[in-house]
Amino acid sequence: MQIKKYFAPDMRQAMRAIREEQGPDAVILANRTLADGVEISVAIDHDLGSTPAPTAGRPAAEEPSGCNGLQGFRELLARREAAQAAEAAATGTPINEELRTLRRMLETQLAALAWNDLTRRAPLATELLRELSEIGFTPELAARVADALPPGVDFTAARRLAIARIADQLATTGDRWSEFGGLVAFVGPPGAGKTSVIAKLAARWVLRHGNGELALISADVDRVGSIEETAHLGRLLGVRAYNVETLDELPAVLTRVASARLVLIDTTGVGPRDGRLAATVRALRSTSATLEVALTLAASTQAGALEEAVGTFGDAGQSACVLTKLDEAASLGGALSALIRARLPIAYVSEGRRVPDDLRVARSLDLVSTAVLLAERLGAAADEDLLSRRFHGVAHVCA
Repeated sequence: MQIKKYFAPDMRQAMRAIREEQGPDAVILANRTLADGVEISVAIDHDLGSTPAPTAGRPAAEEPSGCNGLQGFRELLARREAAQAAEAAATGTPINEELRTLRRMLETQLAALAWNDLTRRAPLATELLRELSEIGFTPELAARVADALPPGVDFTAARRLAIARIADQLATTGDRWSEFGGLVAFVGPPGAGKTSVIAKLAARWVLRHGNGELALISADVDRVGSIEETAHLGRLLGVRAYNVETLDELPAVLTRVASARLVLIDTTGVGPRDGRLAATVRALRSTSATLEVALTLAASTQAGALEEAVGTFGDAGQSACVLTKLDEAASLGGALSALIRARLPIAYVSEGRRVPDDLRVARSLDLVSTAVLLAERLGAAADEDLLSRRFHGVAHVCA
């Protein structure tokens, strides 16, 4: 890797000269305004077999290629930026938009160099990173799985091991609510399917245990018709159904249903940015030491919104998660990544409207396999630019 300086009367002419002489392989490190123009420092990545000629009168600074060269490149960039910041502070001149644009250009080109270098040195690992990205798993999870691959495996074995290791990190609760009962309050964003999950879980309980030890409580006062839905479900199943106007009334109702083995509580839908979230969860927790809070999330929600919801509700202290609307999801990797990061176990998954058929116990390997099949069926693809931006910082495969 060679560092070369260009001089021109203005920035536009300097950039034109760089493009014409070096093409897309040149990486801009820094620029400096002079009395008679501008000076731009450029890094040029050469193949191992070529020896670039130094600029006349200006010896070229060499950097070794490969992983160490990219690390030196980053260190050089850091020193250049520190020098620019010091110069700006000394002169009182702020870094303008042009410098910020050059910085973004530099980061993009540096990411491409790092990804290309990684592809040459570790083709199996990069192919696995590509596939995990297409499934929707986060870069952090994908890199951690790729890093754990044993040496000497082929891609088929690597792919199988990666799926198994992701499944190992995805916690599940088993069918304990349907088998043993509990006191469970369902929380989550509006439209996530809390009421539908309660109906399916209640019907499953009645089929297994009868209707004598089940109680339903509606604490959703915002959604029109929610109280009537709970009452109607209670009549259909022949079980007790109650409603509360505020969560302050909940302890008294729980006293009335103390003999029930399974109590399911429907709550008002609150999003992760809703100011009522923390107060709602605190109020639920204060009603009973045995109460569990089940976060209900729609798998069809955008990955970023799912990540935010899991993080915010996680801070509020939920016990488990129910993942709904799997039949509407375009990708599942993002949701599973968020749950793995939060260490939030999944209790059930829902993928349709049928009661109680479209509710099944969560199995980690089944969920990861479903994510893989969904990506294959929809033809998910990740281009080189996306991969370079995601994984240019992956350095552990340099070993």
